[in-house]
This record gives sequence, structure tokens and C-alpha cells, in this order.
Amino acid sequence: MTMKKTLTGIVLASGVAFGAQAQDMPGEGVSVQAIQSPIAEETFQTMLVNQALTDLGYDVQPIQEVDYSAGYTSIANGDATYMAVNWYPLHNNMYKNAGGDGKFYRKGNYINGAAQGYLIDKKTAEKYDIDNIEDFKDPEIAKIFDTDGDGKADLTGCQAGWGCEGVIEHQLDAFKLRDSITHKQGQYAAIISDTITRYENGDSIFYYTWTPYWVSGILVPGKDVIWLEVPFSSNPNGADTKLPNGKNYGFEINSERIVANKAFAKANPAAAKLFEIMELSVNDVSAQNMKIRDGEDSQEQIMAHTQSWIKSHRETYDNWLKAARDAAE
Repeated sequence: MTMKKTLTGIVLASGVAFGAQAQDMPGEGVSVQAIQSPIAEETFQTMLVNQALTDLGYDVQPIQEVDYSAGYTSIANGDATYMAVNWYPLHNNMYKNAGGDGKFYRKGNYINGAAQGYLIDKKTAEKYDIDNIEDFKDPEIAKIFDTDGDGKADLTGCQAGWGCEGVIEHQLDAFKLRDSITHKQGQYAAIISDTITRYENGDSIFYYTWTPYWVSGILVPGKDVIWLEVPFSSNPNGADTKLPNGKNYGFEINSERIVANKAFAKANPAAAKLFEIMELSVNDVSAQNMKIRDGEDSQEQIMAHTQSWIKSHRETYDNWLKAARDAAE
């Protein structure tokens, strides 16, 4: 496979600088290649794993960008070592198609509580009593969110290749909304920015998004926008998406997990343990993503965010390294 782009190489701080002992480097001499999708907001969580691997002595290469599906194939084939952006269960089909548990090592949940779904602006929701995507079957409701004059609501949707587009397309059929909604796709950062501009101009908006991501820091659920429910559970994997509180937003609550090449994990118990135990909160990721939105988006700045997080969570970080080193003994 061909990697799409190499992120600018950042010299990770040495293990000594972060408090690790020079003689305690179980990864010494072993090269690691991380990959991630082209979504810039995934860089922070990948850099954090890379920094921990560096502090364990691994020879960490610059992050490579690649589309998700190709990324799974790359890891399965041993062309790459790991990625920290396995959306579970959203990516289950891509994971399975690339070899599943026979090719990959995956234990633990790196980021828990990742939500996704459909939202509209609160003002329009309250004015027209809209709380379910099924309300768009009413042509007068659909017309409110029409941006191109065809009478159908325009959904700012999911970028092709991410996995969420399959769920949306499935639901448009399952909920019989093809005649009411157009799924607008494109480069997500661009189309959501246009959606935010329309909101700021006073227009009604209808969009898909997820957490952790910066959008919900700009369009705050409950304050500026509301999540729409769906009439019933229906997605490609047949899961029940109804939450314990009775609400149903059409998508399962996801975890982001670290997926590694299985042979690498077996040969490197320190790295395997690290991949298993690292945890990062949704709120921390969203806060860092907002910094990217505000212009702190260079590789050097994201590395500074990573180092700042480590400094603020020193005990947690050191415990990860200790557990990884213990696993190597």
C-alpha cells in the first residue's frame, strides 16, 4: 500500500527528559510506525502514544496518514505498526475484512464515550417542534433545511471512507427519508465550517457530527443545537442503539481503541501492555481539538499540547510506563 502523507517529523523528547531511566528501555532498537487518518484532530491522541513508546526506547517514525480501510490492511500486513483511531464498533467491518483478531492485537479502550448522530439548531427545533429525524417526512419541515432549492433537507454529512457514511445511507433507506433528505458529502472540515457560517447568519442547519471533536464546542448541544432521535434502531451491524435513558440517536456509543499488528504485539509485550492500558478522556481530546480549530494546528503545536497533557497527568503517564516496563520483564 502507499501512504498518503507523512506528517512533519517532530523530534520527540527523549525518555530521560521525561523521567525514564536509560537502562529501562524495553523497546530499544525496535522501529514503530504509527498511522492515522487524514483528520488532523486525531494527531494528538496518536502523538501521545508515540511519546510513551519513545520513552520506552522504541524508534518511533513520523506518523503516516492513510485512509482508514487502507490503514487496517497496512497494519495487518506489517507495513505499519498501529493506529490509535479504531472506532469500535463503527469500524468493525473494516477490521474484520482486513483479518480481524487473527491479524490484529486490540485490548482495552483508549477513549470511551464517543457519541455521534444528527443535530439541528435549537431555535428551529423549538419553533417547529422537531425532535426526531422522522419529522423530516413532512415536506414543510424538510424545506426549512433546504440549501439548494430542491425542496429536500440538506444534511451536512459524513466524509466517504469514514464508516459513518454507511450508517447514514442505510438509515435514509430504513427510515424512508430518501425523498426528504439529501446526504451532502465532501471534505468534512470544509462543509461543517460552511454549516457553522450559515448558523451564524441565522439560517436553520442540519448536520452529522461526533465527539470528541471541536464542533460541539462551537455548536453546543442543549444550548445552540439539539440531537435528533431516530424512530427505531437500524444500522448495518444490526445493533440496538437505544440508550439506557430511552433516547435513541441512531448510532452506538463508540470507543476509540488502539489496534496493532498482532505479531508486533506478541514480540513486544511492553508496547502491547501500553496499548491496552492507555486511557484518554473525551473532554481532553475535545479541548485539544478546539485548539486546532483556533489555529494551533502545526505539528510543533500539537506536540506541545501532547507534552502539556503529560505534564498535567504526570502520575498517570508514569504509571503507564511502569506497567509497560513490568510487562517486558
